[in-house]
Amino acid sequence: MILALLGLTMGQAVIWYTGQFYALFFLQSILKVDGYTANLLIAWSLLLGTGFFLVFGALSDKIGRKPIILAGCLIGALTLFPIFKMITTNANPALEKAYESVKVQVVADPAGCGDLFNPVGTRVFSAPCDTARAFLAQSSVKYTTVPGPAGSPVKITVNDKEVPYTDAKTSNPAILAAVQAAGYPKAGDPGIVKMSNPFDVFRPQVAAIIGLLFILVIYVTMVYGPIAAMLVELFPTRIRYTSMSLPYHIGNGWFGGLLPATAFAITASTGDIYSGLWYPVIFAAITVVVGALFIPETKDVDITKT
Repeated sequence: MILALLGLTMGQAVIWYTGQFYALFFLQSILKVDGYTANLLIAWSLLLGTGFFLVFGALSDKIGRKPIILAGCLIGALTLFPIFKMITTNANPALEKAYESVKVQVVADPAGCGDLFNPVGTRVFSAPCDTARAFLAQSSVKYTTVPGPAGSPVKITVNDKEVPYTDAKTSNPAILAAVQAAGYPKAGDPGIVKMSNPFDVFRPQVAAIIGLLFILVIYVTMVYGPIAAMLVELFPTRIRYTSMSLPYHIGNGWFGGLLPATAFAITASTGDIYSGLWYPVIFAAITVVVGALFIPETKDVDITKT
């Protein structure tokens, strides 16, 4: 069961949740694409890609479950970063430009900076270092944290110019105005991708994003299409239900379910909108190694054995 978790369902879960759920979160919360457009983009990618669940399920009957699942994890681990960067290029080009050219720093006593892990959204941050970083992360601003003298107050600089920081928990107009003046786009910026109707898919900007999201869905279908058959074939009938249920639900419920919150916590802590992708990349890579070394191919297993 532990091998099935580490060598199959863990990687399958993070690739699945990244390709569908985190991609939607990234579009809306990081790239500031409006909810209507973001959901339409995901819907089109799913419409185009859903049939590949059958394709890879059928292919696994011919060449095996293991190579398809591990290939999906490996290709995903190698390409998630460039794909998400290309999504940014097409969805919010002004953000990409500002991301490369605007220098934002949070200068704070390291002892006053904690973690920003908030899986269910109920945690309230009170330390100025944490509220500053959380605000910048929620505003999709790239920043670096610079150690300040012990006991010193938090300072925010934009292109080396200090901006007044009021320790606001939800908004800070002075910081927002400073980063926007430096080049970060405002909400509703005309350069941000926008769809006026479900069939507005032929503009190059929209088509490119749907194509990138479709690739992510292909990864999802590779890891998910064969997984049920492989888990059934991996265990004898007398213990099958318990044995396949445990790794499946821990893999998908914990490793997958916590992915958006954990990825955003990593992003908020580092100030890099792409750093959260290390979560699925690392766990997918672990699955490739464990699965390749310790998980047997199950395609020709007799599932009637007890």
